[in-house]
Amino acid sequence: MVKWNTRYVAGMAMVASTMVSSSSLAQSVARQWNDEQLAAIRLDLARPTVTARNLYHVSAAMWDAWAAFDPAAAAVIAVDIPDMSAGDVSAARNMAISYAAYRVLNNRYASSPNAAASLAAFTARMNTLGYDPAYSGTAGGTPADLGNAIGAAVIAFGLVDGSNQQNAYANQQYVPINPPLIVDLPGNSWAIHPSRYQPLALDFIDQNGIPIPGGFPPFLSAEWGFVTPFALTPADRTVQQRAGYSWNVYLDPGPVPALDNAMIATFQQSHAVTLTLSGQLDPADGVMLDISPGAITAKALPVDPADDFATLYDGDLGPQWAPGLPTNPVTGSSYAPNVVKRGDFSRVLSEFWADGPSSETPPGHWFKISNEVTGNLAQKRWRGEGPELDGLEWDVRLYLALGGALHDTAISIWSVKGYHDAARPVTALRYMAMKGQSSNPAGPAYHPHGLPLVPGKIEVITAQTTAPGERHEALAGFEGKLAAFAWRGPDYISNPAVDVAGCAWVLAQTWWPYQRPTFVTPPFGGYVSGHSGFSRCAADLLEAITGSPYFPGGMGVFNAVQNQYLVFEDGPSQTVQLQWATYKDAAAQSAYSRVWGGIHPPMDDAPARRIGRAIAPKALARAEQLFGAPTCPCDLDGNGSVEGADLATMLASWGLCSGACVADLNGDGQVGGSDLGSLLAGWGACP
Repeated sequence: MVKWNTRYVAGMAMVASTMVSSSSLAQSVARQWNDEQLAAIRLDLARPTVTARNLYHVSAAMWDAWAAFDPAAAAVIAVDIPDMSAGDVSAARNMAISYAAYRVLNNRYASSPNAAASLAAFTARMNTLGYDPAYSGTAGGTPADLGNAIGAAVIAFGLVDGSNQQNAYANQQYVPINPPLIVDLPGNSWAIHPSRYQPLALDFIDQNGIPIPGGFPPFLSAEWGFVTPFALTPADRTVQQRAGYSWNVYLDPGPVPALDNAMIATFQQSHAVTLTLSGQLDPADGVMLDISPGAITAKALPVDPADDFATLYDGDLGPQWAPGLPTNPVTGSSYAPNVVKRGDFSRVLSEFWADGPSSETPPGHWFKISNEVTGNLAQKRWRGEGPELDGLEWDVRLYLALGGALHDTAISIWSVKGYHDAARPVTALRYMAMKGQSSNPAGPAYHPHGLPLVPGKIEVITAQTTAPGERHEALAGFEGKLAAFAWRGPDYISNPAVDVAGCAWVLAQTWWPYQRPTFVTPPFGGYVSGHSGFSRCAADLLEAITGSPYFPGGMGVFNAVQNQYLVFEDGPSQTVQLQWATYKDAAAQSAYSRVWGGIHPPMDDAPARRIGRAIAPKALARAEQLFGAPTCPCDLDGNGSVEGADLATMLASWGLCSGACVADLNGDGQVGGSDLGSLLAGWGACP
């Protein structure tokens, strides 16, 4: 348990090699409170939906406190107070922000398993800032009163926003259709509907290392579609019916492939890829990869979702990458090769983006990344243009936009998860492996609901293959069943500080995701991927806010130190530096990490990326309305008018998006007729 915390935290330092670290710079009061919240998240239960909501609500409270001193700005949550003025606006804002954040943070982390530590840290921060944490007045007309009033309003809003906070966010209608999978036994004879979500029977320890009383927890946030969004609108919502209940589903990607519908082949192929990629988690296999931005970058999402799999995945060989960049676009220099063992890269990627233990979960992870980006920006100009903002205004704007976007991503993704109620790979793969192979009706072990055969990766065990010296020798006695070349699982790890499970031929129906034996898989449905949605949304948002698709300096990096970083087993065998030229590169690696780690099949990936891509511009537009910025998205050059220069920019960007793609007004990944129609409809001076 101690190792999980110390080794993971030791690696959590995302920096850019060409930049000055932000740690030496004075931080705004908003950044200080965000740091306190991220620390509290690391000590809390690992609940991405709740974390996204808490980050948004604290960010909204800080924004509202800042906006109270700007007549042009608007609050997220209305508070019945007069407009504020102060002789020292900066000092007044710092005080109001601090009291607002303090009140909301205390409310949200009072029931955390480590509440005592988190609440003490919040109080210590107030004392350090020179504010009296015991002062709770709201009617005295001071900035402290303002902050307390805003905090109270946000807390009250949280009790009526549909999250069911007052009942610990419990589901009110969801019931799993499947009895639990007993993961210590082979196969999955317990699944009634193997394409649907299935809880697990085990003593569960969540991603932050916190034991859950009673074992595996209920499906997290199955009804999150009823939570009040930041920027999503009723037009984004469909009301579906299942099991006698209504389900709000935002940005529904449509039916999920399953063993019992017309998309069975997609379901089987997608899960087979997850199983075969599990065989790439061994640093001893001799495969080397150049993971520098000069060698690989993210591929664009296809226009037609039917092309998703063929574009993003190279069959059972793994993720597909776009060609690397010839030079760093910021420095003009070439990216140095970064050749690593594939088995180290895949494991580091899986654990870095897994966000556990002692992590901020995916929404908090992107707040952490955004803070590092902020610390390394040469100038803080919103969308890369206009006047430079001071640190506080930049931070409160960034946090509101990012918090609102990730909050809405959680609403959309979990509304899809709850309604579609899809299985995780451990459920589906063990079930299909138990049934047999689906490739050859005339061959042994055939079953239409079985797994596709992949030579050298998924095979039928025979007397010939279990003969001495043959590849399935260790599986003698299981002839007629399926073998998979995969990660061997936690049974081969007695001490994760020194042991490496490696990959070998295993009985396919005993397959484990690359995870700890006390976790196995997240306690909520698979379709669609939260990591893919959160990461793509955050990447698009950072690109828009900074005015560049590239990390400051042209590269963001993360160092996973040799034999010190990995938690699930020892490693990496050599120090691995993850490198990304663009925010989308990082987001794509986050998406792929969940397939390599056995948490998602590829079919869960691209639909979630589309959700994140659609939400980012909606949330940014909503935030900018509150900032008092002109609501004129067709004004591509920001000069206050939609005119010929904007039309020229759109025509020059015509086709599939690359880079910032400011002309993609509807967020569909390409500049086309719909965008042109919007621009022409907005022609003239901006309102």
